[in-house]
Amino acid sequence: MSLILQIETATTVCSIALAQNGQLLAVKEVNERNIHAEMITLFIQDVCDTAGKQLKDIDAVAVSKGPGSYTGLRIGVSTAKGICFALDKPLIAVETLQAMVTGAAEFSALYATEAILCPMIDARRMEVYTALYSTTGELIKPTAAEIIDDNSFADIAPEKQLVIFGDGAEKCIQALAHRGKLTFLPDFSNSAAQLTQLALQKFEAGEFENIAYFEPYYLKEFVAGVKAIK
Repeated sequence: MSLILQIETATTVCSIALAQNGQLLAVKEVNERNIHAEMITLFIQDVCDTAGKQLKDIDAVAVSKGPGSYTGLRIGVSTAKGICFALDKPLIAVETLQAMVTGAAEFSALYATEAILCPMIDARRMEVYTALYSTTGELIKPTAAEIIDDNSFADIAPEKQLVIFGDGAEKCIQALAHRGKLTFLPDFSNSAAQLTQLALQKFEAGEFENIAYFEPYYLKEFVAGVKAIK
């Protein structure tokens, strides 16, 4: 038996899910900027109530580890670690872009089986956090922070269908429009539900994080902005 609490806060989406043995029991989420700290514990209680479970019943906590929003990741990971410490439960970390590829499966009718999947998380301006995967989930190009321009993905054969999705994808459409085979998934959004199968695999394999030392995968150093003087 595996009852896993799943937390996704790497983007503007604040999403919590509860899954048992790889089956989704409940999910609560909203796509709104800067509400993660306010809503995350309420959503955790909501999914437990919906599923008829208590928080103490869980067997592990799975968290989307990044890359993504610095603040969002801090909130998600801090909450996950706090629950694990309090309940003496193991922590599972799931790579955000990999989980997104799992979530893109529901759009599979829109792309060919030999397509290349390219999840994108907004990293400001024309930069995104991205990686390349096959439709079977095999990593083709590792995670990196990329500035998207006309030359991006030039090493991918033009006859290959490139499927872009995530909150960083829409701003890249124009720069990549010269590709004949470009597919954009406009209705895609991150969700804790996308962690379900990857979290279960790690739980069954005993792939747990050191709760004391685990940190989100930021990929880039955080740079604080300076408020304009009025």
